Amino acid sequence: MADISANFLGIKSPNPFWLASAPPTDKEYNVRRAFEAGWGGVVWKTLGSEGPPVVNVNGPRYGAIYGADRRLLGLNNIELITDRPLQTNLREIKAVKRDYPDRAMIVSLMVPCEEAAWKAILPVVEETGADGIELNFGCPHGMAERGMGSAVGQVPEYIEMVARWCKQNTRMPVIVKLTPNITDIRRPAEAAKRGGADAVSLINTINSITSVNLDAMSPEPMIDGKGTHGGYCGPAVKPIAMNMVAEIARNPETAGLPISGIGGVTTWRDAAEFMALGCGNVQVCTAVMTYGFKIVQEMCSGLSAWMDEKGHSSVDDFVGKAVPNVTDWQYLNLNYIAKAKIDQDACISCGRCYAACEDTSHQAISMSEDRVFEVMDDECVACNLCVDVCPIEDCITMEPMQPGQIDPRTGEKVPSEYANWTTHPNNPSAVSEPTFGG
Repeated sequence: MADISANFLGIKSPNPFWLASAPPTDKEYNVRRAFEAGWGGVVWKTLGSEGPPVVNVNGPRYGAIYGADRRLLGLNNIELITDRPLQTNLREIKAVKRDYPDRAMIVSLMVPCEEAAWKAILPVVEETGADGIELNFGCPHGMAERGMGSAVGQVPEYIEMVARWCKQNTRMPVIVKLTPNITDIRRPAEAAKRGGADAVSLINTINSITSVNLDAMSPEPMIDGKGTHGGYCGPAVKPIAMNMVAEIARNPETAGLPISGIGGVTTWRDAAEFMALGCGNVQVCTAVMTYGFKIVQEMCSGLSAWMDEKGHSSVDDFVGKAVPNVTDWQYLNLNYIAKAKIDQDACISCGRCYAACEDTSHQAISMSEDRVFEVMDDECVACNLCVDVCPIEDCITMEPMQPGQIDPRTGEKVPSEYANWTTHPNNPSAVSEPTFGG
């Protein structure tokens, strides 16, 4: 049976599933129940300095985007960091870590961008026995407007500076949580590495307004007639998160930097995809807020079964394995040819493929009078749109053409050896191979 335990920065956990710093990790009661349900670790909801308490709104804090079946696709959150006293949180963290020594306990921190503030909070966190800290440079609302959160995360020089302060003043591993609200995610990751950070975690939430109340003419969630931008998370952000993870994993300046993946992880497959792109573990929030703590049991059993099927004995067997196959468009093989194929036995004659191809693609699907749909190879460019809109899984597939076959669009044989883009006739300048990811 596959071993799904994880070792991230020397921090061991029974599985790679951690709860992200968020409402589910705000107090001892929640975290104990999470560990009893089977979570491998938690990142405790972000702590701030001692002083005037943080005040959250006493009204709606979340907005939502739904799919057609009202499945939650995205959540917009305007909640700030913990509004509970620092000493209360520290006492609870210590008690939970004492009782669950085999689980990862990471403490998220956000204090003013002053060396004295960081030096003050690090020793009291160390005293709890926590396994590491995560620097919250991602919060896109409220705290950012106070000169913290993403206001720091958007300035690489600040990231490097604070990471260095923390590494100089604590024994604990330092994880830098990155904001996606930036043009190039590689720059803050490089800054974190220069500052000595042990790892990065990403992505934090994306600036968003999810809806507008057309009666009150205010963004939602609405507080006394007004709304504000919040942090967007959930399944809808997964593609953005995976791209940013891959950019860091294949960047020569940050290749090998440990990554904790965050952003829309809902199933074991989501987790495996993040890990294949270079993440040593994953963090989960919205899925738990939607389905409860016990969702981790399905994640663990699903990951274990898949690993057994594929012959992976440990998670290390597949972490980062997809990174070499992530490249830039100009290095794709333009001699590769595929065609769509419809399984007539599986087809339910709904016509979605025909409508999509006829109206918005290459008019490569025909429809007979008795609603039989067939692909016209001489027009098909294998764009995959028909596959994406078909409601029946595997009814339509893309089948690669074999070397020697005649390409019906050009009348030429498929090359016996796929030439790479550097020698393709459409690219006479023959650009050099990339230094990474090619």
